[in-house]
Amino acid sequence: MVMQLRPYQADAVNAVYDHLRRREDHPCIVIPTAGGKTPVMASICRDTVQKWNGRVLILAHVKELLEQAVEKLHIMAPDLWNRIGVYSAGLKSRDTDHPIIVAGIQSVYRRAAELDAFDLICIDEAHMLPPDGEGMYRTFLADAKVVNPNIRLIGLTATPYRMTTGMICAPDHFLNTVCYEVGVKELIVQGYLCPLRSKAGRVKADTSGLHIRGGEFIAGEVEQLMDDDSLVRSACREIVEHTHERHSVLIFASGVQHALHVQRVLGEMGQECGFVCGETLPFERAETLGRFKDGRLKYLVNVNVLTTGFDAPNIDCVAMLRPTNSPGLYYQMVGRGFRLHPSKDNCLVLDFGGNILRHGPVDDLLIKEPGQGNGEAPAKECPQCQAVIHAAYAVCPECGYEFPPPQREQHDSQASTAGILSGEVTETACDVSDVYYSVHVKRGAPEDHPRTMRVDYHCGFNDYRSEWVCPEHTGYARGKFEAWWRARSNEPFPDSAERAVELADASALAQTRAITVRSVVGEKYDRIIDYKLGEKPPPLGVGDSAETVPEYTWAGDEIPF
Repeated sequence: MVMQLRPYQADAVNAVYDHLRRREDHPCIVIPTAGGKTPVMASICRDTVQKWNGRVLILAHVKELLEQAVEKLHIMAPDLWNRIGVYSAGLKSRDTDHPIIVAGIQSVYRRAAELDAFDLICIDEAHMLPPDGEGMYRTFLADAKVVNPNIRLIGLTATPYRMTTGMICAPDHFLNTVCYEVGVKELIVQGYLCPLRSKAGRVKADTSGLHIRGGEFIAGEVEQLMDDDSLVRSACREIVEHTHERHSVLIFASGVQHALHVQRVLGEMGQECGFVCGETLPFERAETLGRFKDGRLKYLVNVNVLTTGFDAPNIDCVAMLRPTNSPGLYYQMVGRGFRLHPSKDNCLVLDFGGNILRHGPVDDLLIKEPGQGNGEAPAKECPQCQAVIHAAYAVCPECGYEFPPPQREQHDSQASTAGILSGEVTETACDVSDVYYSVHVKRGAPEDHPRTMRVDYHCGFNDYRSEWVCPEHTGYARGKFEAWWRARSNEPFPDSAERAVELADASALAQTRAITVRSVVGEKYDRIIDYKLGEKPPPLGVGDSAETVPEYTWAGDEIPF
């Protein structure tokens, strides 16, 4: 029985094939945690073996990921079960003649010739590839190319950045470019991932004094900071307070002693709490995780073991009692709550480590390359209800608190990286992968105020550029809109923002393939000054229209022209 892919999974498979046909570098697929990367990998394996009579090698660098890959492939592609072999010293298996081989890089990186020719190499959980481990992968790939000069490589990950450093894709890296990505928010809206809610802890530790080593806070300093008795007791009280209606609460602690402290305090409050760490005996760990997964254990605290690869769909609360400087680790912790389950409507994220403010919303992460400054995360905390929300909100959507207008301090703590002269101009060409249209309503405007159509261009991972066009305005703004529309469509000019979006969603506009963005130092907004457009579509038939028109409201912004 061939699995039925979700639409975005099918798009990912097609994007890989298109990339491999048109380009010579190594692509990466980005699908969120719980979004289903294994069906994509299984489909690629099946096509390679059954359609093209080829061979696939799936590489990983730890034994647990090998076992997980084999198990998931057997579940997702049962028709391939007798075509999958394992080559791993740790698993005491050295299969070499199967068309699909799952292998540990440590076992095979000098044995490419022994394994014979492969057509495709897949790296699952590619974000786990350590920078100092790329040498083995490069060695293996060089030897594999001797056996088959046409071998191709793809990566699959939920997070295209390393746990402790920057992006995993770059021209000089092992993986070179993201060929397909789908976002957390998009899959939540489509009903494939669980909605999230977040709260910051009322009592928080001051992490400003923590030092960083290898891209992450020093573990000993973190545990010493977080294992303060008053902080632990306050956090535990708040966890219990917020989880009366929750069923499965996963807690991330900063160290073993800290985790045992949390377990003890929750016990004193009458709440049984399980505990697992790297040293937990296998049978004890299996028993504890089994009780947690089947709902017999409500609270479970762990240290560094239940991030990547731990699947418990019933988790409806994630409590982070550890700060991390790693956006990847932050994402993986929150990602434990992404999976859908009949027992939950959403997953609550309780952050006691300042991670959301440090890294931004999980669907809009602030990724810093090594050597970059801290930057400002696109999130802030409501002082009244502790909700963590996007920084653009002027009024808290949870409790209605009105934020005061921003005030500049006397001076910044670091020198600005902006251009030194006002009026300095930068123009950047951006390829466009997708375009989104929505009705924009100016905040606080009267009901009869002209609305606009907001156009968002998706130009890369977490990179969106926007413009506003004005079908309901008069004079100069309306003239600009008509010129914009005439360049893209054979349809008559719409007289409302709703009708403009309706026609855009019905494919009445030419495809936008690229834009040129102008940035001027001292000006608040960038401007899109040029476009590369496809052919105008033919006129729509009678009755062709989109069924729904999305409403877009954004607190605090103005139309930037």
